[in-house]
Amino acid sequence: MKLNKLVQCLALVGLSAHLAATAQDVSKLQRVEITGSSIKRIAAEGALPLQVITRGEIDRAGIATAEQLISTLNINGNGLDNLASNADVVDGAQRGNNGATSANLRGQGASSTLVLLNGRRVAAHGLNGAAVDLNSIPFAAVERIEILKDGASAIYGTDAIGGVINFILRKDYRGLEANAFMDATEAGGGNVFRASLTGGFGDIDKDGFNVLASLTRSDSKLLRGNQRDFVNTFQPERGLSVDTRGTPYATAFAVSGIDSILSNKSSTGPIQPGTTQQMSAINVLDLPGQKGCNAIDGQAPYDEKLWDVAASKWACAWDTGRAAVLQQPVTNTNLVLRGTLKLGEHLMFGEVVAGKSESAKSFSPNQVSSSGTASSALFNLTYPSTGAAYNTVFNEIAKVFPTIQPNYGKGIAYRWRCMECGNREIATESDTGRFLIGAEGPMGLGNWDYKVGLSQAFSKSSSVLGTGYYYTVPFVNMLKSGIMNVFLAPGETQSQAAMDALAATSAAGVTLYGGKFTMTEVDASASGTIMKLPAGDLMAAVGVDVRREEYRFNGDQRDIAARQAILNAPFDDINALGGVSRNIKAVYGELLVPITKKLEATLAVRRDDYTGFGDTTNPKVTLRFTPFDELLMRGSYSTGFRVPTFNQLFNGVTISPYSGKDLVDPAKCATGKVDTSKPGCESITPDILTGGKTTLGPEESKQATFGIVWAPNAQFSANVDWWYIKKEGTIQTLSLTEMVSNFGLFPEAFFRDGSGNLVGIDRRWINAGESVTKGVEVGAKINGQLAGGKWAANLDGAYLIEKKSRLIVNAPFGASEVGVFSRAGDLGLRWKHTISLSYAKGPWIGTVSQTYRDGYKDYVLPGVASGLVVPPAWNPNVASYTTYNASASYTGFKNLTLTAGIKNLFDKDPPFSVAYDSNLGSGSSWEPRVADPRGRSFTLMANYKFF
Repeated sequence: MKLNKLVQCLALVGLSAHLAATAQDVSKLQRVEITGSSIKRIAAEGALPLQVITRGEIDRAGIATAEQLISTLNINGNGLDNLASNADVVDGAQRGNNGATSANLRGQGASSTLVLLNGRRVAAHGLNGAAVDLNSIPFAAVERIEILKDGASAIYGTDAIGGVINFILRKDYRGLEANAFMDATEAGGGNVFRASLTGGFGDIDKDGFNVLASLTRSDSKLLRGNQRDFVNTFQPERGLSVDTRGTPYATAFAVSGIDSILSNKSSTGPIQPGTTQQMSAINVLDLPGQKGCNAIDGQAPYDEKLWDVAASKWACAWDTGRAAVLQQPVTNTNLVLRGTLKLGEHLMFGEVVAGKSESAKSFSPNQVSSSGTASSALFNLTYPSTGAAYNTVFNEIAKVFPTIQPNYGKGIAYRWRCMECGNREIATESDTGRFLIGAEGPMGLGNWDYKVGLSQAFSKSSSVLGTGYYYTVPFVNMLKSGIMNVFLAPGETQSQAAMDALAATSAAGVTLYGGKFTMTEVDASASGTIMKLPAGDLMAAVGVDVRREEYRFNGDQRDIAARQAILNAPFDDINALGGVSRNIKAVYGELLVPITKKLEATLAVRRDDYTGFGDTTNPKVTLRFTPFDELLMRGSYSTGFRVPTFNQLFNGVTISPYSGKDLVDPAKCATGKVDTSKPGCESITPDILTGGKTTLGPEESKQATFGIVWAPNAQFSANVDWWYIKKEGTIQTLSLTEMVSNFGLFPEAFFRDGSGNLVGIDRRWINAGESVTKGVEVGAKINGQLAGGKWAANLDGAYLIEKKSRLIVNAPFGASEVGVFSRAGDLGLRWKHTISLSYAKGPWIGTVSQTYRDGYKDYVLPGVASGLVVPPAWNPNVASYTTYNASASYTGFKNLTLTAGIKNLFDKDPPFSVAYDSNLGSGSSWEPRVADPRGRSFTLMANYKFF
């Protein structure tokens, strides 16, 4: 096959931009290693489904961080792994998302996407020990990014199921340059700034050495929900209303176990006159003749029909979305130091990569709810009859419900949003680093080359409580005293004595938890030609990889004897790990076999030995066929695996009594609803077990790809790549609802006493599920000449054919997950694409692009799902999301490059969604896994080379 034709084919997967050469230059080409293979070869010979993004493309797109880049990739899924989607309060399995952002190729999850830096592993985030935090990548020092759209466990081992992202840094830089970047939103909030300085000296070929240093500082500012008018959880006409009755003007409740004005230790309140309906939640402002819920900023009537909770007819709700953070503030500082020494034909190098990431989550003020459960910190909490607003509240409720008159003098059980407390904040600081020494060069055996490296990488993270958190005992005592008025009338303010008492209970500055992940690795590989065959060189690579992974997680670090409880702080002491570790030893090999001049096969296999798991062997077969110059066909089959994280294995076991009153024994009650008139349908409160399980095994995968690249001439190329991933033994923890609904599938998880009563449910991690995902990725490139300049147009698209899963392998698959809302995990959009058009002439280059994200079936609130209410403007579908960007670069000034752009050119708001924020992190009236809340923004970058 002619070399220039092959280069045209590979242009589609991005290699030609920095690797292609003309046929006349073949003798000058060096063999290089490409992500996804250990065999060094002439770059134009490769045929991997590889996307390469260059530094210039990143700058012209106005991309300042790795997170922004990942969000533009059509191959990336839509999961809870960016700074908007994980901005809410979380604990347990989700705690590691504090301040972190990660990649999620082909929707397989962050822990199934391998992230490399210069072809080698980096440490997982210190809080989760599972996925790499992209904030640790020194993005300004990146030369290019190679994205392998295929499984690669046969080369890299664990985690490479969804694909591989390899961030490649500058290595041989001479000169000094400064770069400043700004991305400012038109509406305010969420601005991004970055400044970097890069210097280097020494020519490796002429001087025999090179020294490079790069320092970067980036700052992504806070964006709150109240800074964007599309955030509005009170849109009942469209089927959306927030499910919270914790309001700034407290809602009175009938609570089981508490003797209060609405009940006598019962969860049912007074009967609505003229009906048989009992009311358990009453807000005075919503009663007839009162000022209305809206009299308090952010409040509105609780929509009892949408939520199918008739007992809350007179309740108010509060728009938690307005207090939510749409973009977490994150400040990153990154340093890269690299020295390279050439000794003959050998290169010796040392590299230091260090970073600090500082983030601050901020979410709605604490909700305080009276409890009749003795183990609760809010046990028997009521607003006393000595409180300033007691008589007003009692009398106004008694006007509508006169049957409560005999209860005068009893406390008022309530649910209250403590606006005076301020937003809850958790600040997280992560220090990361990798120290590497290595060498590479010829082995003196034919054309064989070697590569060796010794490295240690770490990520150390700590989360500290900020404002909004208070020591439980003094805080609750303050509330019980009545000094704090939880029924503060509109326009009134708390007394100074109340505010002083509140301030005295602040827990700001207490360390919530911290963790450290450390990886020490030795690797060595060799590649070269074994022999010449009639069709070409038979080439091979062999390698060894030995590493040790260590992890520790610290809970509350205060002295246990003097430790005070902090209300609603998501401590995770039960999961503290003093230190756990595992050793991994791996050998791998790869063989490139030219079968004919037009057909070649690559065979790869890797065997890993993990402490605690034993051996796992994973092969891969790749075929590349070029029947004629203009056509390339490629395909692969491989197996992969992902080992459980340390947390999934070793987290402590938490046993918590179920505190709700809505759970029944699924084996005894066919309806699944509490009904005391039916034997077996009584409310139960079993113990719920959560935590790690040391018997977990690895997830295993089988995957295949098939693709065609067509390049009929130098001006046009197109590709289609089909892919398939099947994961078995998926590591999952099911919600209580899922467990109860499928109790027959997990009989061993339901514990019963000698009388057959359900006393416990085990929700710990399990290897049980199976998932199948299929998709097609398409692309096209065309270019030409116009008016003395060059134009180019590109299309990159991803179509999700199938996404389905089942809880165990013997159960039927569930409904399709393509284009259907899911509260947690990945949101499978059917179609995504990016179209770009660029024009270059002289010192100018301009680019416009369109990004499209398909719509999907929306979440449905219970009242709509049951048919109780049909909102007049309800739409079961979320609309598609399309944005346009434009930029222009100018290089006409000496040593200076200027790039200006507009993102979201037409200021497109995220499409409306019925989903509202919860502790899983989804947004209020919009979907942060799909859309960018920042709106139209203006970018400006200046790059100046001093010499």
